[in-house]
Amino acid sequence: MSNQNNQLLKLLGLGFGVAVTVGGTIGTGILRKPGQIAALIGEPWIIMLLWLAVGIYAILGVLCAIELAVSMPQAGSWYVYAKRAFGNYFGFVTGITSWFGTVAALGFGAYTMSEYIGLLLPNTVDFIQFIAIFLLIILTLFHWLGTKSAGKSQEILALIKGLGLLLFVIVCFIFGSNPTGAEVNQVVTNTVIPMTIVSVIGALQAIFYTYDGWHTATYFTEENADPVKTLPKSMLMGVVSIIVIYLLVNGAILYVLPADQLANSKLAAADTISYIFGDGYSKIITLFLMISILGIVNAQIMFAPRVVFSMGRDGLFFKATTKVNAMGTPSVAMPLTALLSILLIISGKDTCDKLSNIATFFFVLSYAAGFAALIKLRYDEPELPRPFKAPWFPYLPILLIVLSLLFLGGAVYSDIDSSIYALVFLVISYPLFLLIRKLNND
Repeated sequence: MSNQNNQLLKLLGLGFGVAVTVGGTIGTGILRKPGQIAALIGEPWIIMLLWLAVGIYAILGVLCAIELAVSMPQAGSWYVYAKRAFGNYFGFVTGITSWFGTVAALGFGAYTMSEYIGLLLPNTVDFIQFIAIFLLIILTLFHWLGTKSAGKSQEILALIKGLGLLLFVIVCFIFGSNPTGAEVNQVVTNTVIPMTIVSVIGALQAIFYTYDGWHTATYFTEENADPVKTLPKSMLMGVVSIIVIYLLVNGAILYVLPADQLANSKLAAADTISYIFGDGYSKIITLFLMISILGIVNAQIMFAPRVVFSMGRDGLFFKATTKVNAMGTPSVAMPLTALLSILLIISGKDTCDKLSNIATFFFVLSYAAGFAALIKLRYDEPELPRPFKAPWFPYLPILLIVLSLLFLGGAVYSDIDSSIYALVFLVISYPLFLLIRKLNND
């Protein structure tokens, strides 16, 4: 069945907005990154402060994103805002990098999930690549059934994820016994490197990674039954929930796990459970990691096609991507997204890993473009209906642009190889833009 008008369907509401914010943000990062951050920082109160600081950045970013989303309720998020404010080429760069970055993250997520399946079922280790591909095919077929069922699945996965993390926190504080202050001071003195500006930047990069996704609901504004009413509530509720969960989980891990073990932990949550109950129980966290990754992959395969759908509608991508089936699914853009992710999986995990690092660079670049678009549109289009206005204008978006650029500077400094690839792509983006325009005009 086809959708004669190729229109996305207005089937989503408040519950989905909260679910896709939580589900599209909370993944493996919160369960893996605390050890890396502890090794860089050491002091528990500074660790908690950094997590809170990035959470505040996300809340402030949400305030800006809401204004943009409800004043331009179209699929595509940052692409839509950058194109409106700065023209077709800038919009193209923002859109294509946003889409390709999510494609890379989608392939990386599916591959990582298959690795965890290998840990639970050792006989499948030799088939990890095939499992990752099979997972994406199954998700593509499921999402083909329509926006309504896909949205409900996201709500269920987000609920399981949130309840699971809260259960983890409760178990830690009930059954864990934290080391004494003297023990903590001795271990920190002996094992943790001195905190420097570089280590703080490294910790912030890790935390930024775990918060990426706070804007996910904006990709679905066009499909929201009443975005003016529900989007501000859903995005703010979602981000506040994420901050609370992240602080509680970090507090629980810091409460239970000795500093030397935490600083050397690659999977802090699993090591915390093992420390309390023994090694056999770490598989529980592995199973939860799979569910957590599934929630993010499920969200990514929903929102990434909306970007190229919107670009195709504006003549900045292949026209075929504008097709929508009767159930509201972008019927070409979605399988195209999955296919490209599968090709990345076939190329190997190292490729997916490298591209996911580049993706983080592009994601933050998209944030900066969005915040800059908010400023420009306020001055260029004062008559544009704005049912919600970001407070403290223009100081808030300027602050967020500065913070985003500082993060990008830190990313370039700490991972020059990935940054070079990102910059090379930006150089070739203009010829690519001209080629797409020519193909659409022929």
